[in-house]
Amino acid sequence: MICDDSAVIRAALARILEADPAIRVVARSSNGQQAVEEVKRQPIDVLVLDIEMPVLDGLAALPLLLRADPGLRVIMASTLTTRGADIAMQALRLGAADYLPKPSANEIAANGGPGGGFAHELVAKVKGLAKLRRSSLRPAAPARPRAPLRLRPPPSRPARLLAIGSSTGGPQALFTLVQALGKDIRLPVVITQHMPAAFTAILAEHIGRLGFMPCAEAREGERLAPGRIYLAPGDRHLLLRQAGGGLEARLSSDPPENFCRPAVDPMLRSAAAALDGRVLVVMLTGMGHDGLAGTRAVVEGGGGAIAQDEATSVVWGMPGAVAEAGLCHAVLPLPRIGPAVIEQLRGATP
Repeated sequence: MICDDSAVIRAALARILEADPAIRVVARSSNGQQAVEEVKRQPIDVLVLDIEMPVLDGLAALPLLLRADPGLRVIMASTLTTRGADIAMQALRLGAADYLPKPSANEIAANGGPGGGFAHELVAKVKGLAKLRRSSLRPAAPARPRAPLRLRPPPSRPARLLAIGSSTGGPQALFTLVQALGKDIRLPVVITQHMPAAFTAILAEHIGRLGFMPCAEAREGERLAPGRIYLAPGDRHLLLRQAGGGLEARLSSDPPENFCRPAVDPMLRSAAAALDGRVLVVMLTGMGHDGLAGTRAVVEGGGGAIAQDEATSVVWGMPGAVAEAGLCHAVLPLPRIGPAVIEQLRGATP
């Protein structure tokens, strides 16, 4: 279902989605109240929900929608503004499954064809969340045959940095992982999440509000402290270097890698070089293969890698690339990654 008060945007989103033969738009609504009534009438896998609407806005409608159908996967369609980002992150903490930065109606019309970046992201999120919805409703179908994953032995040297990469479905996965890590991490933590510049500061604020580890966007020249999380700012690569026996953050405007800035690969490559490979990588849900080359640099330097498994990923692109390349010592469902990281890092110091 698409819920947006603009008929033009409803039509544009429907065209994008139904260009994929696996997707059917079964309902369209112009405000949150209509969406709640529709969810009570028929089963819906995924709802693309606008935030600012008359009668009942998206944030107010969200708890009513999830009460009507607790398994519904909701994607919050948010404007590319600080306020839009803050509301989208609030919604994720209240149970929304993901968010989507929403261009203007004209930009959707101009760049929303099946091959456009916005369209590609929208379709990937809808299909990935529908897969998770369906798997929660019925026993999983037999997995398609694939070569068994080759796992490496855990690294022998203790890590001095926890480095996390994520993209599609990442914010919700990051909330889950940070909550599972609690206050048990005595190393600096760095995160690169593919996200627009308006959103990264708000994501950092909401991760910090979970109350386990302080979190902020990394700043140029900042010395990394143990037990703190540093997030790559939107539109800047986060790099690490040795400085005075510790780690220092550098921000780079070098060209995008894997079509992304920030990208995971530069963060991991620089971390591997700065720490002689003594890095633990966690690769979470995401589209594409950003992080593969950087994880290889970490592992070849003696570090370790854990990937989220396919069953719990919205898109098994980034973690799948790392896992299928034989770079991981563990491939785990999201709820098990936090405990595995704690066990791996037990006793590690920066």
